[in-house]
Amino acid sequence: MKALVVDDHLVTRMVLEGILREYSEVHCLVNGNEAVQACKEALDSGDPYDLICMDVDMPVMGGIEALKLIRGEEELRGRLRPRAAKVVVITAADDVATINEAFRGLSDAYVIKPIDANDFLDIVQCWFPVGESA
Repeated sequence: MKALVVDDHLVTRMVLEGILREYSEVHCLVNGNEAVQACKEALDSGDPYDLICMDVDMPVMGGIEALKLIRGEEELRGRLRPRAAKVVVITAADDVATINEAFRGLSDAYVIKPIDANDFLDIVQCWFPVGESA
């Protein structure tokens, strides 16, 4: 499995990388603009991300805008659901409008910070059971 963690907070990136590194190659970035570029490059190389963990509120480009662009890039290349990357929105935002926007064709799961490592890993293992590759 190949995972992308996108969050402007170092601690969140470290926590998610720590959870995922046992199961996955993990790349960490700090804003949505970087994430869009990394996803384009991964798709173009034929080695796309299997899992994307994305914060909502970040400088330069927020997570929702980035996810719209990433999903568009996947669609252009024929990587549609269920083969598209699994996306977990990880954010402190718990308002209904943000949650609804995240799920409108963009995310597969929504986790409110602070992250519970066991709950997060349970979500990921639903898609990528331990011992299986993507």
